[in-house]
Amino acid sequence: AVVLCAYLEMEGIDLRDRSVIELGAGTGLLGIVVTLLGELLMLTGAKEPAGVRALYSTCCARVTITDRAAALEFLESNVQANLPPELRPRAVVKELTWGKDLDNFPPGAFDFVLGADIVYLEETFAELLQTLEHLCSERTVILLSCRIRYERDLKFLKMLRDRFSVYEVHYDSSKDVHIYKAQRGSRKDDF
Repeated sequence: AVVLCAYLEMEGIDLRDRSVIELGAGTGLLGIVVTLLGELLMLTGAKEPAGVRALYSTCCARVTITDRAAALEFLESNVQANLPPELRPRAVVKELTWGKDLDNFPPGAFDFVLGADIVYLEETFAELLQTLEHLCSERTVILLSCRIRYERDLKFLKMLRDRFSVYEVHYDSSKDVHIYKAQRGSRKDDF
């Protein structure tokens, strides 16, 4: 998650007024950082607190941070502890088990789908792909960070490439973590 957080910040990816969903959030680090990055980019040059408050409601990233039911209590407490009160409404913690209850999430409603360290259990690959297909529109950008440890990890990338255009956009050699960008069709859009 740390590598993907750093990548989003280093690349200056504009998250203002974007709808973002994080899959398999765990501690929620990525979703928290995305919420903060959406706010930090928006604050450049803003000086008046009342004006800043008004901007929060229209300019900051709208982040849905998801995981399985067992992780939600800890995830919610991390979000509450690590986001300033005025940003907490911009980050919503929701249950999502891949491949299940997808009708609780509008199809294609997200600008970004993010996942850090979620590619490791081969038995979840089909459900993860089903979830990605449901959440993505033609304009959605998927960013996944992962280590390629085993043949099964390469198998997932092949499965992903069968459904999306996939490009490696960053490699952190010190942590051996790859970041892949995926989109529907043959698009290779910038952010």
